[in-house]
Amino acid sequence: MAFPGTRRLDAAPPHDETGHTWHHPDELLFKITKLGVAEAANLKDYTSAMPAYEGILSDEEIVAVLSYIKSTWPDEIRAGHDEMNKRYALEPRDTR
Repeated sequence: MAFPGTRRLDAAPPHDETGHTWHHPDELLFKITKLGVAEAANLKDYTSAMPAYEGILSDEEIVAVLSYIKSTWPDEIRAGHDEMNKRYALEPRDTR
């Protein structure tokens, strides 16, 4: 329940196959984790309960956490995510 005049923040979705983490390429997942949703997605007025982990986790630790999450996905989800990453890598960098 939110207090009057405040915005209720939604809980994070699960990071398993029932959530939507796997709908995003690795590069964006890394940016969201490191910089926070608003900065990673260039959403100036977006509010999120998820903190940015820059200065808390190293880049290598962020990759390790994301790798662990991905290791829990079913094979077909991981394969689809790998294909999405390949397509994303072909997009011009200025459109990402």
